Amino acid sequence: MNFGERSKIKSREKIIEFLQKEHVGRFTTIDKDGFPFIAPMNFVYCDGMIYIHGFPKGEKYDNIKSNPKCGFEVDKELAFLPSYFFEPPTDASLTDTLYVSIVIKGHAELVTDNKQKADALNALIEKYQVEGGYERLEGEMATVRGVALIKIKPEVMTGKYKLGKYWDPKDKLRIATRIMERAAKKPKRTLELLNIAGLDKLDDEITKELAWIHCTEVIQMMGFQNNSKYPDISLSVIEEVDW
Repeated sequence: MNFGERSKIKSREKIIEFLQKEHVGRFTTIDKDGFPFIAPMNFVYCDGMIYIHGFPKGEKYDNIKSNPKCGFEVDKELAFLPSYFFEPPTDASLTDTLYVSIVIKGHAELVTDNKQKADALNALIEKYQVEGGYERLEGEMATVRGVALIKIKPEVMTGKYKLGKYWDPKDKLRIATRIMERAAKKPKRTLELLNIAGLDKLDDEITKELAWIHCTEVIQMMGFQNNSKYPDISLSVIEEVDW
């Protein structure tokens, strides 16, 4: 079995759970000259479909009218692993990344029924504005009628992940330990690698806390828990998350 097969996400529930949590996906259509057109979009997965919305004019709308075949991709980088996390530490080819990604192939169409548009837009708002404080949209509202809504029907939906599942147990433990050590010793660098916005506005204590929390979650996904409190590290094996 090659790595591609071993890294596949086997659980459809895990794929859907990931889609529900992530905020940005990349929508791909084919233009009139056969070139791919890619646009980052907010989205919601609802009733087996992906919904995206926007201004009712633009290249992506023209593209799906002439060719409804499309792609949609969502990913999350969990941790960059520099060469010195591995052995030998100077071998640049050993650098790696822990990640989760979902790729969808399907067909896209414009939603014209205003009741269906309102339902999908409400699901979108519920996903992003979890604190509430808004009135639900209704199909007869001008804002609903005026917005463009695209429905993507997945024909193929696959996912991949890399969390070190097939690494040698000793190597995996060493790398998980070094992830936590980096969080303790270089918290700002840990967050910089994830493109966290506003780092220059955070004080040292908050930066340390965020880096530590993030890396604790990453090693848990790898199948470890830290039995000590910051900044001490004492990892033990727990049940690995099955994707």
